[in-house]
Amino acid sequence: MLNRENLENLLTKGGHVVGSDGSKIGSIGQLYADDDTGEPTWVTVKTGLFGTSESFVPVEGAHEQGEDLVVPYSKEHVKDAPRVDADGHLSPEEEDRLYTYYDRNGAQTYTEATSGYSTSDIASSGTRTDADLQGDADLNAGTPTAGIRSERDTESRGTVGHDTSGPTTDDAMTRSEEQLHVGTERQETSRARLRKYVTTENVTKTIPVEREEVRVEREPITDANRGAALDGPAISEEEHEVVLHEERPVVEKEAVPVERVRLDKDTVRDDVTVNEEVRKEHIDTDGDARR
Repeated sequence: MLNRENLENLLTKGGHVVGSDGSKIGSIGQLYADDDTGEPTWVTVKTGLFGTSESFVPVEGAHEQGEDLVVPYSKEHVKDAPRVDADGHLSPEEEDRLYTYYDRNGAQTYTEATSGYSTSDIASSGTRTDADLQGDADLNAGTPTAGIRSERDTESRGTVGHDTSGPTTDDAMTRSEEQLHVGTERQETSRARLRKYVTTENVTKTIPVEREEVRVEREPITDANRGAALDGPAISEEEHEVVLHEERPVVEKEAVPVERVRLDKDTVRDDVTVNEEVRKEHIDTDGDARR
């Protein structure tokens, strides 16, 4: 019979709840004990996406199987159980709803399935009689016990000995070992890209420019220019002007290609050491067998 220690051990190991049909229902969630006796009566199983839901299952009729807890209900039956909040305590009304749903009188317990008698039979009789044991032998008649073969079976199969741990195959034992096969797979580690952006910088250049300036020239009256000097009135007012010019810098900008840039890849080879454990089977002989 399962007790608190058994169930807490399964919970510590991260055990699962398995249905009567062999399907895994979910992982063990919480234990709920009777307020009077302190014995576990209910266990929750985490179901739904990522174990977000918890369904209640009676502990009675369940048994251990390795690190798992096998219950006498199918996976669908457990998942359809009434929704009760797993808040640390069951009210009498909630417990009645669960008892009514599971109707444990109709569920086949592990003891009933393996030996043909119920837990109530054990409680009432206390000790099994020789007649009970003989009845079990009658029930098991015609069913060979695992790991045992008769001499007739051994002779018919042509074997020298027999396998004490399972069905006899032949007269030899196979030794196996794991072999390490190391390969490579290609996966993406990172990405490189080219990105073009615009910056602004100051460029200073010096260029020569020209400008015109006024210069006053004076020349004396000579025979050569006397005629031009006497041309016109003797006394008068006049104005003369000249147009002055100068050069100014003119700036023009032109975009011209200067280089082309592209991405390329080089393959670099490295050595990676792989350290892994492999298992090997060893065969020893007991007794006086000669090697």
